[in-house]
Amino acid sequence: MSEQRGHHDRNDLAGEHALSDIGQLVLFVIFIIAWILDSFVFGFSTVISEYVPLYVRVPLAIVILFSGGYFVKKSHDIVFGEIREEPSVVRKGVFSRVRHPMYLGALLLYLGSLVSTFSLIAAGIWVIIIIFYCFNSKHEEKLLLDRFGKDYEDYQREVPMLIPRIRKKQIL
Repeated sequence: MSEQRGHHDRNDLAGEHALSDIGQLVLFVIFIIAWILDSFVFGFSTVISEYVPLYVRVPLAIVILFSGGYFVKKSHDIVFGEIREEPSVVRKGVFSRVRHPMYLGALLLYLGSLVSTFSLIAAGIWVIIIIFYCFNSKHEEKLLLDRFGKDYEDYQREVPMLIPRIRKKQIL
């Protein structure tokens, strides 16, 4: 039976930027505080919500939130649910659709919150979060290229970074 270790100690994972975890936490806290204060206390920038009825916003937000949760859960289960004795590029499940499904899922969770109230202040913070995740993705991809070389280059050509294609790309 394989011994479970913390994800920072696993040699089958390529790693992440040193500030990734703290950056995600700080941005999450800033987003949540701004979203709650703007959406439910002050309402500084929620004017769009006046034009989109609640019966449209809530179901749409729920679909987006569940989609985000799906990507986060499935990618987490694949990456952290098993220790791979032989490190390799993960291409199964949600990783066959996007290279960073956990980040996509997190961005969808933020978007679901935004759609529910249309807080423009929180939307501005969300743009910063997107930039942060793109930075993290590029950093992780450098580590993965160093580790897996051509195999990861092929994966990059076949699978988009964050936005899934409607149809899979045909490789000639």
